[in-house]
Amino acid sequence: MSPLNDPRTLFPTVDPPEQTQPEPGLDRNLQPPADLGMDSYVGHERLVGRRALITGGDSGIGAAAAIAYAREGADVAIAYLPEEQPDADVILKAIGDAGRRGIGIPVDLSTLEGCRKVVADTVEALGGLDILVNNASRQIWHDGIENLPDEDFDLTMRTNVYAAYRVTKEALPHLQPGSSIIFTSSVQAYDPSETLIDYGITKAAMNHLSKSLAMELTPKGIRVNAVAPGPFWTPLQPSHGQPMEKVTSFGQASPLGRAGHPAELAGAYVYLASDEASYTSGSTLSVTGGRPTP
Repeated sequence: MSPLNDPRTLFPTVDPPEQTQPEPGLDRNLQPPADLGMDSYVGHERLVGRRALITGGDSGIGAAAAIAYAREGADVAIAYLPEEQPDADVILKAIGDAGRRGIGIPVDLSTLEGCRKVVADTVEALGGLDILVNNASRQIWHDGIENLPDEDFDLTMRTNVYAAYRVTKEALPHLQPGSSIIFTSSVQAYDPSETLIDYGITKAAMNHLSKSLAMELTPKGIRVNAVAPGPFWTPLQPSHGQPMEKVTSFGQASPLGRAGHPAELAGAYVYLASDEASYTSGSTLSVTGGRPTP
C-alpha cells in the first residue's frame, strides 16, 4: 500500500520575502521558486499525438500544464509576451527533453492581430490543434475602484477576456470532435478581493464563457471546461498582482495553510484535456486549497 501524503506538507510552504518584479514578472526571479513539476511530474501517455496551444505557457500555471502535456505525449505551443522569453526558453527545453515538439510564440494577445497570429502559427507548426488552454492573464492590484484607471481596466479586459474569446474563435475551425477547450478561471470569480476588481470580473467571465461554449460545442463533440485555482505562487503575485503585505503571507490563510504550487494544478489540466474526462463538459474544476466554491 502506498503511504499517505499529508497535503499540508506535500509541497513546501511559500514564505516569500518582500519582492517586486516589473509586470509581467518572470519565474526565474521568483523567491522562493515555484514548483512547476519539472522534477516531479511523470506522464502516463494520456495525450499521445495531441497538439496543444497554451496561452501564458511560459511560467506559472501555464508552464506546469505545458510540461505535463509534453510528458503525456502532446506537442505543445506556448504563447507569451516577448519580455518573457527567458522563462519560455526553459519550458521549451523541457518540452523537447520530453521528446515532444515545442513551439514558442512571442505575441501580444491584447490585440486582435496577436490572437489571429497565435492560432495560425500553432496550426502551421504543429499541423493542427486539438487542445486549447486559455490561460494568459493580467493581474494588477489597485486600492479601490477610484484608483483603478480606465486604461488599466481596459487592458485587463483585453488581455483576459477579449483574448480568450478571440483565440477560441480563431481556433474553432481547426478543432475536431474529441478536442478540448480549457479556460483558467479563479477563486476570485466566487470570492473576490477588493483590490482585484477588474481581475475578478474577468475570471467570472471565464466561467460564463466556458459554460456558454459548452452548451454550443458539446453536441459537436468538443468539450469545454474551466479550472478555478485558488492562491497559487506564480510571477503574477510579486509583479504588482498583490499588495506587499499579501505577497509576504501569500496563501497562508487557506485551509491547507499554504499557497499552491503550479505543479499541483497540472493534473487538472491533463484530466480535462484527456479522454478520461470524456463525459465532462461545462464544468469548473476548483483547485483552491480547501476554500469552498459553488
